[in-house]
Amino acid sequence: MSAARFSLKGRRALVTGASSGIGRAVAVALAEHGAELILHHFGNAAGTREVAETIGGNTPVLEADFTDGQATQAFADAVAERFGPVDILVANAAIEHRRPWQELDRAHIDAHVTSNFSALLTLTAKLVPPMTERGWGRVVATGSIMATRPRAETVVYAALKAAQLTAVRAIAREVGHRGVTLNVVSPGAIENEVNAERYRDPAFRAAVTAKIPVDRQGQPQDLVGAFVFLCSDAASYITGADIPVDGGWSIGDAPGALPQVAS
Repeated sequence: MSAARFSLKGRRALVTGASSGIGRAVAVALAEHGAELILHHFGNAAGTREVAETIGGNTPVLEADFTDGQATQAFADAVAERFGPVDILVANAAIEHRRPWQELDRAHIDAHVTSNFSALLTLTAKLVPPMTERGWGRVVATGSIMATRPRAETVVYAALKAAQLTAVRAIAREVGHRGVTLNVVSPGAIENEVNAERYRDPAFRAAVTAKIPVDRQGQPQDLVGAFVFLCSDAASYITGADIPVDGGWSIGDAPGALPQVAS
């Protein structure tokens, strides 16, 4: 297969949650493959400017609070009006606030629903129809292993990641014949700026990696291959897929991670 099939030259890509972690790594990788970037963040202007400087050129940076539905709609409108058609949407921004399931309140639930689910619907409703008119488009959402291996303290986050996949598949069925694909990349245990302190604890690191068949936690850079591929022409026949990038965790705990039971 020609390397040109993986080129994103001439494509405009919006990456949400691009200030750090997976969003940062994906934004830089898309730019390296030729895409023109628009970067979104909330509350981390310095980090996003650093990403923009790494990419180079006049990469625009926009801020929006996706826990506010009106702000999300205003953001989507501004992207379309200021920058024209977007070819690639990487829906990466999300919040994950852990809390005992018995102590959930309306504010906690509403913030997660608005940011982690409603925002995707708002952005796709604004940006995908122009993709169908042009006959080409890509939407890739960041999922989570928690959609299939949930924990009680992240019940809202996990449930919404599962709902996100359902929404992606529903829309994918409607627009596939117009050259637009929608897919999900689901990370496992990924070390990033937010949790780096926990991974410096040898006991925590050992407890996590003991469950993972490849015997290590992931890094944001481990995700970029899947994202770049799904955004390219090489993945034109893939839509509605959920691709796990989790070191094999989703296929089961690593051998030896669970106590042996005598037969």
